[in-house]
This record gives sequence, structure tokens and C-alpha cells, in this order.
Amino acid sequence: MSSPLIRRGIWAIGVAVLVIALAVAALPLVASTRIVRDRIAWEMSAWSGFRVTIDGAPRIEVWPNFRAILTDVTLSQWTEGDAPPVIEAERVEVNLSAMAALRGDVVFSTARLIRPTIRVQRAAHGFFLPALPSGGRITRSIDIARAVVSANPAKPDLSKLPADPFGTVEFRNGRVVTSVDGKDAEILSSLSGQANWAAMNSNATLSATGIWRGESVAVDAASSNPLVLFGGGAAPMTLSFKAAPANFSFDGVASMSENAYFDGQAKFAAPSLRRVLEWSRAGIAPGAAIGSVSVSSKVTATSGRIKFENTEIALDDNPGMGALDFSFGEARPVIAGTLAFETLDLRSFLSAFTPLAPTDGAGPGEIDISVADRIDLDLRLSAAQATAGAIQLADVAAAAQVK
Repeated sequence: MSSPLIRRGIWAIGVAVLVIALAVAALPLVASTRIVRDRIAWEMSAWSGFRVTIDGAPRIEVWPNFRAILTDVTLSQWTEGDAPPVIEAERVEVNLSAMAALRGDVVFSTARLIRPTIRVQRAAHGFFLPALPSGGRITRSIDIARAVVSANPAKPDLSKLPADPFGTVEFRNGRVVTSVDGKDAEILSSLSGQANWAAMNSNATLSATGIWRGESVAVDAASSNPLVLFGGGAAPMTLSFKAAPANFSFDGVASMSENAYFDGQAKFAAPSLRRVLEWSRAGIAPGAAIGSVSVSSKVTATSGRIKFENTEIALDDNPGMGALDFSFGEARPVIAGTLAFETLDLRSFLSAFTPLAPTDGAGPGEIDISVADRIDLDLRLSAAQATAGAIQLADVAAAAQVK
């Protein structure tokens, strides 16, 4: 009696293996006939909100992952037919669901952009940003989050946020450009990284590396509730920026509403202030710049103002404490505050804000008064020991003003 049962079991296993083998073998045929180029473009458009075009015919690969390889892909705004694409990529690799493919559906969890070009424009606040889509699932999810936040800004109902699955977007060897006199001017090159966002109501992370103004930079950002953040609500956020000239990090709460603000702990460190100012093209190049600078502070930033409280600062390894207030008005930025040091080189410190013209002799140089066109300064300083050139000072209290 057991022998027929064994034979039937072997036949059942054989049939199952044959069905699986036929299904795998049929995937490229099914994909090539049912998951056509327009279907993939439509799904990408539905998510991004841009008009997606794919010039090259998709190539389907089954092993080691079932995926579609697309060439000459562009994402453009629907309303501006003559404008250049917001994003264009030489190649896009999309990981597909095999089971969904057999049903004739397109479901993908990972999109990989190879050599993409991202076009950005300078916004009113001075930052470069890409054009925003007019629709799409991501935009609609943000609109829903904005309504949830508006209903209860202090404690939005997170259960009402969309839970659509999203996935991972990778980018390799890309660049960011902007238009200058009708031509593309490169801002960022060698851009690589990935964004992970499993679902609209889950946490998200972003990691990216690139070359900006000749220096390699690395950016990492994360939020436990990015949809609330994009919807104008307050949400936890971490951000780090690393480069040879300077490192910066922030850990706290942020809001991206019309009355945007940041509240948390920030750290900044640079081995050479001169190099940072030259690299950032701030327009303030000190004549006898401070060497190393490090700052750790509680930061509260609102529109037009940044407050640094409980600030720990070190200038050329001379530690100090205090508070600073940066205000950005219509005329010039204003820096005000109080700093206390154990030891301080006054000439080196003031040259960071009021460049001193170099002289051939040992005496002090002249102050470059053009700095008054760029910044207003009002600082109160104290130090147990201080130097001003060859002069030694003790128990110093001083005010430094530039107007």
C-alpha cells in the first residue's frame, strides 16, 4: 500500500517542479508581452507625479533577481512640454515581483538610477531644489499628511496617514545641474547613494556621497516620521554632513511648514576656518584666520533667526562658553552674543569677522572695512588671559562691533 503512495508523492513533486520551471521560463515571455514599456512608465509616473518616458525597449532578467532594465529614461513635468527633464537617467534597473508579473501587474520595491542628471533651480530662500511634481502618490500622501497635521498640529493622528508601500531608490554616478544662460552648470558630481522608505507611514533614511566644489562630501539624514515632516508637522530628524573642510551634525526636532523651525543639538568642527570660508564662498575671507574651530550647542532656528544656547566653542584649542544669536534681516546678517574664554588671541578671533589687511611689519594691519557691507557684529568677550599681538592681558572684558 505504501508503494503507490510513494509513487503518487514523487509524481506530485515532479509536477510541482515542472510547473515552477515552466513559470520561471515563461516570466520573460509574460513580461515582454504584458509588462510592456508603457505599463512600467505608467507605474513610475503614478508614484513620482512626473511624465515618464522610456526610449529604449525594456530588457527582462530573471536571475539572480527578476528585474527590468530600462534605458534613456526621463521624468518631466506634465505642464511644461518644452522644458528640459527634471530627471534623466541613462539606465534604470527596476526589481519586479515575479508573482505580480504573472498576473500582468507591475510591482517593484527597488529602482536603481544609473548616471542620472537632476536639474534644480534656485528657490526664494536661496537653496537649489528640483521642480515639484503636480501629482502622484507621494504628493497625495503629503497632502493627506498636511490635512492630518492641520487638524491637530500638536498631536496629529498618525493612524490616518497613508500606509502605501514604497521601497528603495538608489542612484549611482549622477550629477546635479542648474541652468545658467541657457546651459547646464554642474553643482554636484559623482552623486551616489540611496533612499530607503519602506512605507509612507514608516521611517526613512537617506545616504549620499558626491563631489561639491572640488571636495568629497557625505550626507546622511533620517526621520522616524518623514511624512509628518513633509506635511508641515514637527518630527524627529537627524542630519550629518561630512567633508574635509568641515563636519556638521544635527539631532532634534524639525518642521518644514511655512513657519519652519529646528530645535535640537548641533555640532560643527573645522580644522581651518580660512578653508571653510573660502570653500563656502561666503565672501568673508579672513586675513589671519583662526585655525581649528569646533562648536557644540543647543540650537533653536526659526525663520530669519538662529539661537545658540549653552554653546561650547573652541578656537585653536582655546575653549569657551556662551550664547550666540544670528539674525537675517533684509539688509545684512547680524551676529550678537556673549563668549567667555580661559585664553584668547584677540587678533586671531576678530580676524574671523573683520579681516585684517596683511602688513610687511610686525605691527597690526588695517581692518578691511568692506566687511561692514556684509555683516553686522556685536559680541561681548571675556577671557582670563588674552593676547593682542605682543601685548599680554589678564581678566579681559571687551566688546567687538562691526556696523
